[in-house]
Amino acid sequence: MFAKAFRVKSNTAIKGSDRRKLRADVTAVFPTLGTDQVSELVPGKEELNIVKLYAHRGDAVTVYVSGGNPILFELEKNLYPTVYTLWSYPDLLPTFTTWPLVLEKLVGGADLMLPGLVVPPAGLPQVQKGDLCAIALAGNRAPVAIGVAAMSTAEMLTSGLKGRGFSVLHTYQDHLWRSGDKSSPPSIAPLALDPPDLSEEKGSVQADSTVQGDMRRLTLEGEEQEEGEVQQRCGEKSLSEATEDPSVGGLNPDPTDSKTLQEQMDELLQRCFLRALKYRVKKADLPLLTSTLLGSHMFSCCPEGRQLDIKKSSYKKLSKFLQHMQQEQIIQVQELSKGVESVVAVDWKHPRITSFVIPEPSPTSQTIQEGSREQPYHPPDIKSLYCVPASMTLLFQESGHKKGSILEGSEVRTIVINYAKKNDLVDADNKKCLEKLQPAYQVTFPGQEPIVKKGKICPIDITLAQRASNKKVTVVRNLEAYGLDPCSVATILQQRCQASTTVTPAPGTKDILQVQIQGNQIHHLGRLLLEEYRLPRKHIQGLEKAPKPGKKK
Repeated sequence: MFAKAFRVKSNTAIKGSDRRKLRADVTAVFPTLGTDQVSELVPGKEELNIVKLYAHRGDAVTVYVSGGNPILFELEKNLYPTVYTLWSYPDLLPTFTTWPLVLEKLVGGADLMLPGLVVPPAGLPQVQKGDLCAIALAGNRAPVAIGVAAMSTAEMLTSGLKGRGFSVLHTYQDHLWRSGDKSSPPSIAPLALDPPDLSEEKGSVQADSTVQGDMRRLTLEGEEQEEGEVQQRCGEKSLSEATEDPSVGGLNPDPTDSKTLQEQMDELLQRCFLRALKYRVKKADLPLLTSTLLGSHMFSCCPEGRQLDIKKSSYKKLSKFLQHMQQEQIIQVQELSKGVESVVAVDWKHPRITSFVIPEPSPTSQTIQEGSREQPYHPPDIKSLYCVPASMTLLFQESGHKKGSILEGSEVRTIVINYAKKNDLVDADNKKCLEKLQPAYQVTFPGQEPIVKKGKICPIDITLAQRASNKKVTVVRNLEAYGLDPCSVATILQQRCQASTTVTPAPGTKDILQVQIQGNQIHHLGRLLLEEYRLPRKHIQGLEKAPKPGKKK
């Protein structure tokens, strides 16, 4: 279902009544979960969003997102867990096991065929046709897919394990998974009766040759059924980080590092803090809001391929971390207005700041980044062009051009000069010729063929709007024209601005989405577009509306 990119319709914070209803639905659909587990899955106060989207085949899907990860999705009034949820509750569904080589086919959109099953000594789990099941790989009990049983266990055995076993709905590495933090499955030891790891001898009912034959049959049947969807790998829509590599908890830990994930996050937090103070924050910036220190400076200092998440550190909250830094006498924090803390002083001569150097990326992290399917954003090359109108066809036809031909400014100039010389005309450089041509433009993204369109390219439009509650919101549209995913931009701004964001269709348009951020966040937006994405200022309008220093947003 999520093998190809989906289209987001809306992304809104859940209401209290909807949160209570979701808890009741989870309790009813998954009775094995206790009250505490349901409260963990659907938290009472933490941020929880409802994302409504359309899958590539047009199915309307509702996704529930907690902590940046999709945890549940609803299709035709049926509630399903995601792999992120199953990794926390691996026994939530009856689990069937397949071989690791099968995963690639499932990610591509193929259903799981019965010849690909691994039959444990204790036999297959008992299910009925239509039951929701989890699918794991041999050697690890962490599910990598969920699907609906196409037949009962008894019918599977009667068929001799031939035919379609499960209609797969969602997998690890599909686009729904990519909308989260892209963490990898945890290592969950198989139960005593589960098949051994693939590195050991396979003493199951299927010999290696049988497995290879069944694998080939599975591949052919899956590819035929999906008509080439198996190879689909591009165009994903992200609801969360747009540029992370697949990693555990988004942290991308060094596999040779013996530290816990929490200890590694503590190190990353301190590294971003020290780097921000040494290279970004200036004395003139003080006093500096602690939220601005985090959103505008520390997040920007996070190494590529890593995600800074204070909740996964031992500090849990920014205020607690900064209090610890104050105890080390690196900074001074004061509450300059009620409930709002600011950094008022920094000891730039502190040994921890003076001795800090940006660490070289390890060979392991370089390999991960080089092999990642996600690439950092590179701005497109945008070139103004001119289209020959019917009224000027005679001028250009001698040079082999006709109505509708697309030309660069230098080509137009050369054609006009040659025409003037040939016909003994004056004022060969008269620019009125360019003014009479119809505008066009060419956009070239790195590694792609140029895209030529008539008309003028719409700039990224930033506006401020006043809502009924008298609160300002920042609205940005036309990001897609520059190869930017509105959902990814919304997530980045949500972190940097520490403000709620929504993605909705732009009024009066069919396929354009707009990002709305609470408050006047044009300063953060401009910094992101100009400094990090390196887009030319001439293609961005509305930056002059950024709040002046010292003014309330």
